[in-house]
Amino acid sequence: MAHKKLVTLKEVSAIAARARKSRKRVVTTNGCFDILHIGHARNLAYARSLGDMLIVGINSDASVRRLKGRGRPLVPARERAEMLAALEAVDYVFVFAGATPMPWILRIRPDIHVKGGDRALAPQHAGRARGRLLESDAVEEAGGRVALFPHTGHSTSALVRKLRRR
Repeated sequence: MAHKKLVTLKEVSAIAARARKSRKRVVTTNGCFDILHIGHARNLAYARSLGDMLIVGINSDASVRRLKGRGRPLVPARERAEMLAALEAVDYVFVFAGATPMPWILRIRPDIHVKGGDRALAPQHAGRARGRLLESDAVEEAGGRVALFPHTGHSTSALVRKLRRR
């Protein structure tokens, strides 16, 4: 069953278009998902609760290396995708190679795009660990909105640092 959830961008774009025609709410999220942890599980369950279909874009291995540095990812993209596809909350998974998710967001046109709450929706938002969410403009241009999932304090990068110290 999980293998049926593994799709290409072309396939998932068509699936999302059919869902929108049927008035279903399409939700997307994205990330590296190098080591699945409880923060990921909670974020994915939250994202799925916002719509009728959850599509997850995962960064390719080369993209993860660019974002996280040498030694990452720990788990190859195909295996990361398969792990996500095995989760009940996830309807479809695809791997993307770009530096950002903007091209595929404009193609899929989600109703809602979910990211962790360690990001900000507006520039210079006080109290956020990182800058404005890159995807915001693309999601809004495609007619959707961005939803933030409250940050759980869990992080794959923190887990990797902890394991390397040991």
